[in-house]
Amino acid sequence: MESGYRYRVSTEVKVAIEQARADIRSELSLYLAAQRTYLLAIASELQPVCDALDEFLLDGGKRLRPLFAYAGILASGARPTREMVRAISSLELLQACALIHDDLMDGSDTRRGKPAIHRHFENLHQSSAMNGLAKQFGESAAVLLGDLALVWSDQMLNTSGISNESLLAVQRIHDEMRVELMAGQYLDVRESGENTYSVERSLRIARYKSGKYTIERPLHLGAVIGDPQQRTDGSLLSALSRYGLPLGEAFQLRDDLLGIFGDPSVTGKPAGDDLREGKRTVLMAIALDLLKGKEREMLVSHLGKADISPEMIEELRALIINSGAVAQVEELIEKLSNDSLRAIEDPAIDLSAREFLTYIALSAVKRSA
Repeated sequence: MESGYRYRVSTEVKVAIEQARADIRSELSLYLAAQRTYLLAIASELQPVCDALDEFLLDGGKRLRPLFAYAGILASGARPTREMVRAISSLELLQACALIHDDLMDGSDTRRGKPAIHRHFENLHQSSAMNGLAKQFGESAAVLLGDLALVWSDQMLNTSGISNESLLAVQRIHDEMRVELMAGQYLDVRESGENTYSVERSLRIARYKSGKYTIERPLHLGAVIGDPQQRTDGSLLSALSRYGLPLGEAFQLRDDLLGIFGDPSVTGKPAGDDLREGKRTVLMAIALDLLKGKEREMLVSHLGKADISPEMIEELRALIINSGAVAQVEELIEKLSNDSLRAIEDPAIDLSAREFLTYIALSAVKRSA
């Protein structure tokens, strides 16, 4: 990462970010408490739904999406109000929907060191000695809880109390963000059935499945919540895209590396989980481009095998490192990150947001989970 005074971050900004995280969690907690009351008035059998979503949303999570939206508010020159914080906190509910469904589609057993939602309800079925198939019950519950989180994300935004002008300005971006997310998810599912590996296709999936809805679109949401006129002006949104798009791709590339080389005690996922799931990441596409002969055949033959032994995981990790793929991905992360950081200096971005944007950018690409 380039060094220089403009990339330094004060202690005050770090404290402000932690306070923003705490405020976001507080708004989520209040919203979920109200929804618990509503659901339990329908039926007491919905308590496991409330408990599971409370735990999923409140016990952990980096709050990256609402933090980028918070930065968007600052970038517009506005000061975040409680109503604005409540509005951007709804992004955590959209993220919950995406993760719950993603774990189900990938067949992942864990999330943040705990059973994934479909496994949690499968276990509940078994422990309660219910009739029928536990696996089907767990999968059905995960679909419904993901859908419920998606509905709640809309409701929390629409009832946040932000001005009608801000709410109107945010709707188009909010809709586009969700369409892009679903498009990226479908492309990811489709990629698993492709006969070839492609760096270009994997980069496109990284942009739409993760990058845009993690960083660029939350920035845009915050900017128009802070100043609804930005929807038609466009200069700030363009500057935030120049910051957010490369950073979003760097974020997903870091995720690719962590999916194979991350520490399970930090990531909450088993070692080499992406290898067992056979994920078609940029890292994997680059590795397969570089590997030849028996080494390439060895990697291809083990991708997507759920029963890969820990010893074989280590062999495959070494193969990927020795191919030069990890070094190439790290170089790409470095380049994208520097492109993003340079965009912070655009005069359309309010000065008050620049250190905040710097800190969360570095947090996104330097993370270990």
